[in-house]
Amino acid sequence: MTELIYQTDAYCKEFDAIVTATEEGTRGVVLNRSAFYPGGGGQPCDFGMILVAGVEYPVTQVKKQGASVFHFVGGDQPLPAVDAKARGVLDWDRRYKLMRTHTALHILCGTVFRDHGALVTGGNMDPLEGRMDFEFETLRGELVGQIEAAVNAEIANARALRVKILPRDEAFQIPDLIRTKINLLPDGIMEVRTVEIVGLDLQADGGTHVRNTSEVGHVRVTDYKSKGAINKRIYIQVTD
Repeated sequence: MTELIYQTDAYCKEFDAIVTATEEGTRGVVLNRSAFYPGGGGQPCDFGMILVAGVEYPVTQVKKQGASVFHFVGGDQPLPAVDAKARGVLDWDRRYKLMRTHTALHILCGTVFRDHGALVTGGNMDPLEGRMDFEFETLRGELVGQIEAAVNAEIANARALRVKILPRDEAFQIPDLIRTKINLLPDGIMEVRTVEIVGLDLQADGGTHVRNTSEVGHVRVTDYKSKGAINKRIYIQVTD
């Protein structure tokens, strides 16, 4: 089982850990604790390196398998020994850009839900750019401009973000906790992580975010498309 540092401290850039397992065929390394985000909810996994006994192992992919986080490493060095002391170092520039982008998409989701009542039907992101699909019948340039202005107004409002991990029953007492058209939380998940943009948005989410909307920067809608009768896609770019 891996302690998920990123769930409660998104700003952890480096951490100490112990190697608990390795997998030769995939060059996977399991640690007892990790700040590497393993991907999910449209947010890509983190990159970086693991240092063990002076050897640097580049982390090229991270995945959560059951209760463990697997760090898949490049290179041809022998994998570290189980019980070895390790230090994880994130590619912080990339991670922080993803945190800004993920928060921007939450602001987009929150403003669209507040102003138009539209649910999310899909989404994806890369560092400083992303897209989100909404249950809109029509989406025109004037409305897109209004949405962009509303998003940047909320960034300027410098709203704090709060993360909580709640028992499932308690979490599902929160109105509109699930903003996706389909509830993506499996029945077996007994604790639900929530992310709140204070005064704007509160929903279930497993990704990493900045502490305050003012850290996002500026959001520009770069395009919008129809992806079906009641499915419209908005593309955004995040700039300084």
